[in-house]
Amino acid sequence: MRIFLPILAATALLPATPIFAQQDAASYPNRPVKIIVNVAPGGGVDTTTRLIAAKLEQRFGQTFVIENRGGAGGNIGAEAVYTAEPDGYTLLASSGSPLAINGWLYKKLAYDPEGFLPIAMMSRIPNVLVVRNAFPANTVREFIDHAKANPGKLTYASQGTGTASHLTAELFMARTQTKLVHVPYKGTSPALNDIIAGHVDLSFIQFSSAYELHGAGKARILAVATGKRIDAMPDMPTLAETGVPGIVSETWNALSAPPKTPAAIVSKLNQAINEALGSSDMLARFRELQLLPGGGNTDETARFIAAERRQWGEVVRAAGLVPQ
Repeated sequence: MRIFLPILAATALLPATPIFAQQDAASYPNRPVKIIVNVAPGGGVDTTTRLIAAKLEQRFGQTFVIENRGGAGGNIGAEAVYTAEPDGYTLLASSGSPLAINGWLYKKLAYDPEGFLPIAMMSRIPNVLVVRNAFPANTVREFIDHAKANPGKLTYASQGTGTASHLTAELFMARTQTKLVHVPYKGTSPALNDIIAGHVDLSFIQFSSAYELHGAGKARILAVATGKRIDAMPDMPTLAETGVPGIVSETWNALSAPPKTPAAIVSKLNQAINEALGSSDMLARFRELQLLPGGGNTDETARFIAAERRQWGEVVRAAGLVPQ
């Protein structure tokens, strides 16, 4: 007994074996799952996450609760998930900011951007240059001329510091030798609301969010930040076609898990999300919202995020941004 008891006590401290992890995955989820969206309600990340969550609820018969925690460039929500129990019951829905961008912009983060376990890409949305409806320019060339004549006076909205909209504007300024003033928001909806109201001049924001506003005459798209024209607006030029080459930008939304989440649970969620994205009703809904479906296995998702991390790191260095 004197030998057996210490061994038994030590065994109790060992991490779960692969067998136990497999058992956990087999029964997962057996209670509600929380998905923390690291931006304010509304906009691409929030909308996509709610569509995916509804499909996961149907698939697993459990509630997937959406909790919005915006602010600090998405870092507040990311930190909450990073430090959560790695059991698959707290997940992060985000754009690329906490996963691929914020590590270049902040000196200190309470999480490791490379530590998250990518589950799946949910959606990908091209970014566009959109201006308030009364903006005194109808083309990108006229916009650049106006910006150069008014350095430091035009304001651009972003979904927050470190988002694709922020860095795309920084890249645009570097390429066009213009100076714009950054006004960060806590998500897409509040940024667009102020563009509609005329409180800010412009934004490089998701096509899916600007498309209906453009059609309704509430804001105007001047160009798309894509390699080729968008099918939904074939007459809208790319930035390259307007004389501003080298700016291809999109906002993508991914679902991630805390470090050390069992691989079997991550794989189970990945498979379910891919099934959801391939369903006819989901594809139809994405087309209505001007969203491009994500998908892919976990390795493909991880490689994509790593490539994005390298790309935006180069943009940060080229723009001369200093980590805060």
